[in-house]
Amino acid sequence: MQRPLNQRPAAAGEALDQLSRTLPFSELSPEERQALARDCLLLSHAKGSRVMAQGETEITHLLIIRSGGVKLFLAVPGAGGGGEDRLVDYRGEGAVVGALGLIRGSKANLNVEAVEDTEFLAVPRSAFLGLLAANPAFAGHFLRTFTEAYVSKAFAELRHRQADICASESPLYLFGTKLGDVLKGEPRTAPAAASVRDCAALMAEHGIGSLLITGEGGPDGEIEGIITDKDLRRVVARGLDYDAPVRSIMSSPVATMEHHAVCFDALIRMMDRKIHHLAVTRGGKVAGMVTSHDIMVLQGRSPVALFREILAQRAIPGLYDLSRKVPLVAGRLLEEGAKAANITRMVTVLNDLILDKLLTMLQDEMGAPPVPFCWLLMGSEGRKEQTFRTDQDNALVYQDPRDPQEARACEAYFEAFTRRAIDHLVACGFPPCPGQMMAVNPRWRKPYAEFRDFFEYLIMRPEPQEVLHASIFFDFRPGYGRLEFGEALREHVTVHAKREHVFQRHLAADCLKARPPLSLFRNFVVEKDGEHKNTLNLKERGLTPFVDFARLFALRHGVKETNTLDRLNLLREGGHLSRDLLAEAAGAYEFLMQLRLVLQMGQIKNGQEPNNQLDPGMLSDMEKRTLKDAFGVIGRLQSLVRDAFRLNLG
Repeated sequence: MQRPLNQRPAAAGEALDQLSRTLPFSELSPEERQALARDCLLLSHAKGSRVMAQGETEITHLLIIRSGGVKLFLAVPGAGGGGEDRLVDYRGEGAVVGALGLIRGSKANLNVEAVEDTEFLAVPRSAFLGLLAANPAFAGHFLRTFTEAYVSKAFAELRHRQADICASESPLYLFGTKLGDVLKGEPRTAPAAASVRDCAALMAEHGIGSLLITGEGGPDGEIEGIITDKDLRRVVARGLDYDAPVRSIMSSPVATMEHHAVCFDALIRMMDRKIHHLAVTRGGKVAGMVTSHDIMVLQGRSPVALFREILAQRAIPGLYDLSRKVPLVAGRLLEEGAKAANITRMVTVLNDLILDKLLTMLQDEMGAPPVPFCWLLMGSEGRKEQTFRTDQDNALVYQDPRDPQEARACEAYFEAFTRRAIDHLVACGFPPCPGQMMAVNPRWRKPYAEFRDFFEYLIMRPEPQEVLHASIFFDFRPGYGRLEFGEALREHVTVHAKREHVFQRHLAADCLKARPPLSLFRNFVVEKDGEHKNTLNLKERGLTPFVDFARLFALRHGVKETNTLDRLNLLREGGHLSRDLLAEAAGAYEFLMQLRLVLQMGQIKNGQEPNNQLDPGMLSDMEKRTLKDAFGVIGRLQSLVRDAFRLNLG
């Protein structure tokens, strides 16, 4: 350790105060902190003084910055005996210096210099190493930069905050109950050759709403299909033959999930497929049936109730109020303890169903279109990352017209169709896109061949202005209609984007534009005045860099998925990038999403329009530290982008 300007034993109160405000020391027991505080020193270094010298300083203490700040840099030898100083990091109040050298038992691996008058609390090496050996959770903080245990603590604090917002506590039924725990009895089966009449009698005898249909081999035969009360009602309504074999009315294949899946995932599966019965398997065999009603009874106020209300609507205006109930469902999920990925999945399912009902009823009003089409969802809708109120980002692709007359008919129909659809979506509470990236805009309403050529133009001749469109458009997914049109476009984009390196380099440069809102000393950078004074934009400065990073490397490696967390996981599974860094990115991104949802839920409860402006001063110390570490991950991701694409931006 270099000689400090001043050194003295720390008063017990001074040391305890600093340790209580510094992670992970704040997680120690009061007795452990008191014992540690007795041996700490206070060191002062003047501005410009060297605190540690690379390869020379023997590290005797872990230094916690009480005030001031330091820069860490590496002396890199150059040709001809020269060299340069390569900046590694700036650290400010609450940060630590010297941990790596103490853990390794080595001399300082970096130069550390005070950039202003700086005071440190110095923890003796023996005491620090003793804590590492005795406390795995304490050691984990220094061995990993964004640990699961650490993030879990921050999530726990958010859990308390969202419970306060929702004003009630409830068991985590949806997320803690396994499907196997909901089953009430053995599944009932009937052979495919049995008559509809006999199967109806069997269902009535046992008081069940569904029956599994088996093939050859009797009750132990392979499951071929399922019939439900709904199928029997259809037989009666249509006057079908009651003595016909049941295979003539069964649905196939049967939707299944493993017994260890949680009820929330089952609910998502049923809602996504618009079914009410799910076969639960154990060891490869069906162990029983679960219904959406079973989960509704279990959970109390279930999203299924809203789901059924949407399905039951027969007029478009009836969807307006139902759409505005989606945030209430999301709030309930927050109360239940759901993480951001689960909440956005549920919001996506409900919003997709509203879109499906709206466009179906609109076609009934206007008549069939001249040619088949596909409604594309872009931006956060395309990524399945919608929160409480998301601007519309959509497009419409339709089958290539056969002749000019059909082309004119298509343009007339789809112009009116998209105009009315967008108006209805606005009435449902989805604001129009400020940049007019909506299907009502002719630029985002084209035949398939024109969209395919448009994508090729974006990819092969990228212009800076077009990169903005690409960043939104390349997250598209098919949402309604002839989904194969959207899937074919996705395949086309994936193949072409993977091999066009100039296009990727444009996207890479765009990834570096959103800087994390941290100062040199890891303090939050907030708005200084105006409407959003003392706040930072959590979406633009925090979430967008993760979204951009995941999109860039998904396109580079041919990953078709659009959801950010799924992209990160697939890149990790494919071995395309550092597994540890991608795990950190996923954890940081989900924490930021959770924080955004809690922020917006609080705004809604206070009668405000939800936005992304976060006041860091309202967070706990744990949340602040976790937020800073999440922003720190952005810096590492952007460094990787610079290296991977050789971007020298000064």
